[in-house]
Amino acid sequence: MSAVTELSPVGDDVRLGDLGEHAILEHILRPRYGGVRGFGDDCAVLDAEEGLRGDLVATTDSCPTPLVTILGETDPYHAGWLLATINLSDLAAAGATPLGLVVNYTLPKTTTAGEFRRLLDGVDDCTKRHGTKVVGGDLRDGPVRQLTATAIGRCVPGGRLGRFGAEADDRLLLVGSPGYLWSYALLVEQQARLSDPVVAEIRERACKPIAQVAAGNALATAGLARAAMDVSDGLFPTVRTLCGANGLGARITTAIRLDEPLADVCAQSGLGRFELAQAWGDWTLVVAVRPEDVELTKKTLAGEGVAAQEIGVLVPREEGISLDDGEPWEGIAQERFSPSSWHGGELPRLITEVLGKRAS
Repeated sequence: MSAVTELSPVGDDVRLGDLGEHAILEHILRPRYGGVRGFGDDCAVLDAEEGLRGDLVATTDSCPTPLVTILGETDPYHAGWLLATINLSDLAAAGATPLGLVVNYTLPKTTTAGEFRRLLDGVDDCTKRHGTKVVGGDLRDGPVRQLTATAIGRCVPGGRLGRFGAEADDRLLLVGSPGYLWSYALLVEQQARLSDPVVAEIRERACKPIAQVAAGNALATAGLARAAMDVSDGLFPTVRTLCGANGLGARITTAIRLDEPLADVCAQSGLGRFELAQAWGDWTLVVAVRPEDVELTKKTLAGEGVAAQEIGVLVPREEGISLDDGEPWEGIAQERFSPSSWHGGELPRLITEVLGKRAS
């Protein structure tokens, strides 16, 4: 929880670390930029050509140290892939088709040409996988590596998705397959053991996550999603943000399905499937759809080769955000400017903090 309540004023001497990302957004950024079209969504709106070519949108994000680096995957390729994925995932939440990526690299002078090429390979391969490319950028030297990108996309006319527009009784769908990144972490930590080919598949999906660009575009084109957000900081903060944006609460099921190998990892490590599914790192989407559109939405996404499952229902605000046992959901959040903000660390501690499981 943020140390500052929703209604309390924020003085100039309050430190950002005492606020947390949510309070910074509400008390500092919203009063200044709340009137900007698209404020609070995953992407900013650059123009509005609803009747012509659709909205042009943009998003920018930096890339932290990838978890897979802590898991022994030190090839710069993985940081490049993640840099592109992080930004393209925001375009997915807007239902946008990527037009290009502008990248900014600050690199130590000790970086080798080979390391730089591997970083570029990761970015280029990821953008190609998502049907786009790098169109520009900047390079400079600095004491530590800092990677930032801006992704630009185009929405279908009248079809831009955002965090607003959901209503009570809408169903929440999780789009994509959660759990691969932290399953790999549990395997590396030897909390579970699987056959080498299965471990290799989990590693591949952990190191090269796919943004749900095709799914977001399909939902926007079909007019099925009423609100959408990418799961960048975990399932709980995503649902909490969607509820806050629409003045609603939610009831969430803990019976979330995982792919079979990941369910096996949970069983071996003594971890509940919901604990694994609610963690961050797999770049899924949460979308709100009308009850009568749930099956059509699943069918539409299946046509794109994307898994989707119903995980809850939106309810009036006064009912709060709860799990299917009726208890309030006190979920795990990776909130910037807070103790849960991602800065890496030792793997056993991270497993405990993110999954709520103490490594044995």
